[in-house]
Amino acid sequence: MEIGQKVKVYRLRDRVSDKIVGKLGQVGTITEFKMTDGSGVGAVVEFGDKSATWFFEDELKVEA
Repeated sequence: MEIGQKVKVYRLRDRVSDKIVGKLGQVGTITEFKMTDGSGVGAVVEFGDKSATWFFEDELKVEA
């Protein structure tokens, strides 16, 4: 995965707010990466409504 790539949120690992659950199935653009809890890297994804949040890489699929 790279900054600027389009990705789709296809699963959620943890319990999250309803706002984040609403992003399931949506496509957004990776804007940056951040370290997670020490076990990996998360991707910050911005959506069409200009909202952004981070996801674990295994929660995302690259859109063709």
